Amino acid sequence: MEGDPKVDLYFEVRGHEIPIDHGYLLYGAISRIIEDPSEPWLHESDSIGIHLIRGRYLGRGRLALTTSSRIGIRAPADQIHRLLPLTGKQLALGDMTIQVGPPQSRPLSPAPNLYAHLVTTRNGQDEARFDEEICRQLAALDVRGRPHRGPRHIFRVKEKRIVAHSLVVTELTAEESIRLQEVGLGGRRKLGCGVFLPWQAK
Repeated sequence: MEGDPKVDLYFEVRGHEIPIDHGYLLYGAISRIIEDPSEPWLHESDSIGIHLIRGRYLGRGRLALTTSSRIGIRAPADQIHRLLPLTGKQLALGDMTIQVGPPQSRPLSPAPNLYAHLVTTRNGQDEARFDEEICRQLAALDVRGRPHRGPRHIFRVKEKRIVAHSLVVTELTAEESIRLQEVGLGGRRKLGCGVFLPWQAK
């Protein structure tokens, strides 16, 4: 891992409802505000991850925002200043609009178990190949934790349907936990995929 350590920047968000499948919409809305067309740094960066917004499931493919809903962006600390223009802006997610409030930064915290709601790999629709690729990527990161594939999910990028799985990685050392949070697994990090958070078994 090169450069500054990564942190999570969480923006308050106000609104009523958003689509549950909002990863691509959120990335597009953020890009339109902070990206300079002559210098598309966000598009070209491989060090930025965007968390999916959490809310209360309403059915019909929609989430209700709550007082704890946040827009979360994981980024190197030296890039935080480039994200601050989001404050006070409105973001259109399909036919729904949300208002972005002030942010707070949080350092990454080591945890023995990490969870990502969506992880994508090439040929991820084949569960055996998904498992094999995840093990390969963990080994490349020198992470010896145990992966546990969860439910299959489908999300859209424009008209394309993408297959993903939830994933828990357990039995991590503190160093492995931070490394996995900083790097992630799979692709499409800016669409909310492969971005890990501490997880506790229920």
